[in-house]
Amino acid sequence: MAANFWTSSHWKQLLEQEDVDVVHSPDKERGLTVEEFKYIKMHMANYIWKLAQLVKVRQRVVATAVAYMRRVYTRRSMTEYDPRLVAPSCLYLASKAEESTVQARLLVFYIKKQYSDEKYRFEIKDILEMEMKILEALDYYLVVYHPYRPLSQLLQDAGMTDMTHLSWGLVNDTYKMDLVLIYPPYMIALACIYIASVLKDKDTTAWFEELRADMNVVKNISMEILDFYDNHKILPEDRTNAIFNKISKS
Repeated sequence: MAANFWTSSHWKQLLEQEDVDVVHSPDKERGLTVEEFKYIKMHMANYIWKLAQLVKVRQRVVATAVAYMRRVYTRRSMTEYDPRLVAPSCLYLASKAEESTVQARLLVFYIKKQYSDEKYRFEIKDILEMEMKILEALDYYLVVYHPYRPLSQLLQDAGMTDMTHLSWGLVNDTYKMDLVLIYPPYMIALACIYIASVLKDKDTTAWFEELRADMNVVKNISMEILDFYDNHKILPEDRTNAIFNKISKS
């Protein structure tokens, strides 16, 4: 792993929002909209979390898997790379990258146990084949930095460790969005602290001024998170299935 974020491949691969919200041609041809594209990614992030709980891996593995999944879809279409296979394959790859290896057969076992839908049912060879395609899509860059470590360090520095639980939960929720592809992890951590301080009615103005953080960026990220909470809706299963049907190969 690179010695620090600023010399890592993660830093070099940060994207602009418009480069993340790209529906690729094969998906456009199937009628997939930007909103549906975002929804499927959020749905698959939740799927990764659920699967990770069953196979019992560390939170960092989950976060890395979600980052891989989101990064893949900046480069590949959902029509060609079925999200239902990409999600568990990213979890499998992330477990190896984060040295917390999960066996592919265990993932296959739990997927079959959880889902009766044939479209979710894959074999070990499917996951291994998709893992290779994901590695290629990622250009073999597997380093992902997360906001968790800077969050803990910043809260300690601010003497606000009592806000750890709330801030940590906010960071978890940022993986339902594409923030990890766009902003440095410490800025995401600062935004989560900013939201937590407002919710807890703590005045952190002087501390943020001392940090000399770019408050415009912190507030922009905060607004994205709050907008997500305001607009986030779990779609009915039939609506979700209808979106998947658009991208499923006939």
